Amino acid sequence: MPDTSVCRFSDSHEWFNVEGDILTIGITQYAANELTDITYVELKPVGDAISPGDSVGEVESVKTTSDVFSPVGGEIVEVNDSLNDDPGKINTDPFEEGWLVRIKTKDLSPLEALMDQSTYNDKYPVG
Repeated sequence: MPDTSVCRFSDSHEWFNVEGDILTIGITQYAANELTDITYVELKPVGDAISPGDSVGEVESVKTTSDVFSPVGGEIVEVNDSLNDDPGKINTDPFEEGWLVRIKTKDLSPLEALMDQSTYNDKYPVG
């Protein structure tokens, strides 16, 4: 599980965890709860180049379809293919089994403008 004390969070309910020059992206527990049952995930493929603010994929639930955005540019180096068979992992474990994509980036500075876990939890309490 990523160390959520060093994760950053967006108002659009993504979480971002940095390990070296790799950024892992997922959606928060708050978002998973709001979406209810997630039924389908479509992610951009490995090798795709993205710019800051680009969508890296979509998460579909019984309620709606939501884009997932990256605050940084780079190249998608890994996608969580296990979500193709079991998208519900996002509902049950969004920080470990339910991560979405990993991006190799050279500029992590956009993350500095995002919320830390405490600020996010205060703004968007779960439960």
